[in-house]
Amino acid sequence: MEEIQKECCQEEEGCCQEVEVESIAEPESCCQEESKPKGTCCSVAPTSSAKDWDHPLLHNVATKIVVDDPMFVPKYQTDGSACVDLVANIEEDVAGNKRLALSHRSTVVVDCGFSMELPAGYKSVISVRSSMAKHGLIVTNGPGIIDSDYRGRVQVIVTNVGKEIVVIEHGDRFAQMSVEPVFTFEWQFAEALGETERGEGGFGSTGEK
Repeated sequence: MEEIQKECCQEEEGCCQEVEVESIAEPESCCQEESKPKGTCCSVAPTSSAKDWDHPLLHNVATKIVVDDPMFVPKYQTDGSACVDLVANIEEDVAGNKRLALSHRSTVVVDCGFSMELPAGYKSVISVRSSMAKHGLIVTNGPGIIDSDYRGRVQVIVTNVGKEIVVIEHGDRFAQMSVEPVFTFEWQFAEALGETERGEGGFGSTGEK
């Protein structure tokens, strides 16, 4: 685990609030830009890759995780990544192999090596990475949803809808997961619904071309 240290602006009193920074590299000093008005904090983050620190402009969701091994910690691969990658945790078979070979229309459950506790009001959405999807792999109940009150293992149900065999090796980054806010229905009972030009038309009622 990287050591966590607290960094705050020393030059101007009240310049910024206390910010926790992973001590992976020397953090940039706070309020170093002359254009910043007093009382405004500049971004404090170590100069490192996206997988090592939280993007200062994004809304980060603190999430507890219990992981089998550091290799299974979901990571962002670039600064602009919307999803973290999920790593396949595959047990050794009788032949000593750690792989899954999915023939056409085969379905398996792939363990991801961790469990987590999402804060209330959030959900995780899981899909297959494009590098696997182009070979015909899909999330069977896609997208997969993880609710905030789920405490079990993170596992992904995948199906091969392609014609060729799809192989997932232990340690492969096969799926991806995002975190999103949850909006809940508040039902308003009524005798009738508002009228529209479309009405009850569905299933291609607007035409195909």
